[in-house]
Amino acid sequence: MDWHAARAALEWQVEMGVTEAISDAPINRFEQVATPAKVPVAAARPVSDALVAQQDAIDPVAVAEAAARGAGDLAALQDAMAAYPHCELQKGARNLVFCDGIAGARVMIIGEAPGREEDRVGKPFVGRAGKLLDRMLAAIDLGRDRDADAAVYITNVLPWRPPQNRDPKPDEMAMTLPFLKRHIALAQPDLLVVMGNISCQALLGKRGITRLRGQWTEAVGRPVLPMFHPAYLLRNPAAKREAWADLLDLQARLHKKKA
Repeated sequence: MDWHAARAALEWQVEMGVTEAISDAPINRFEQVATPAKVPVAAARPVSDALVAQQDAIDPVAVAEAAARGAGDLAALQDAMAAYPHCELQKGARNLVFCDGIAGARVMIIGEAPGREEDRVGKPFVGRAGKLLDRMLAAIDLGRDRDADAAVYITNVLPWRPPQNRDPKPDEMAMTLPFLKRHIALAQPDLLVVMGNISCQALLGKRGITRLRGQWTEAVGRPVLPMFHPAYLLRNPAAKREAWADLLDLQARLHKKKA
């Protein structure tokens, strides 16, 4: 190509909007396969190892224990639970379900985990099972809105609803147990009623509610009465007979302690 032809070609390219010369020969971009830039292994490994080591160094249970210990009252405990970052259940839950009833009541009822209605409202035992629980308590002159000796205080082992109401995983229970124990210590009930297998597993280290129910035991320094969960009674109405016997036993225990 002579000088005049080269000049004409350059002027044409400038007129068409070309602003930069990239290479001497044209490149077919469709034939190229984009490959990510490779990071030298020696440079990448220290960062990755440091991140893994940092994650491994975090003990979620120890973090929960420290946070629970630092809570001086129930409001502070609720704030500490809301700020706890290591339980994945928080991401799928609408609300932290903390408590209902009267703090300082003689009876503290511990359920398993929030259901759909509890998650929506932010209080434990507000669905069908909650309505049955209220009727059960009223039958022995107790209630969540009563005064003095007739009041109850209610919480759950887990404050966040598991997806599809599945059973809590062992690591999830381990993370929330320090908060539950601190909750009991701050609420200061005379005795505990644990409802269902999950509650028994958390506080007593045992499962098998049909065998455990009605048998007084002890945990966290307090008398404990295992009972059927109201949701179980809705599915198995025949078990209400045993639940009524347990309620009468609870009533007798309260009257005895009062006397």
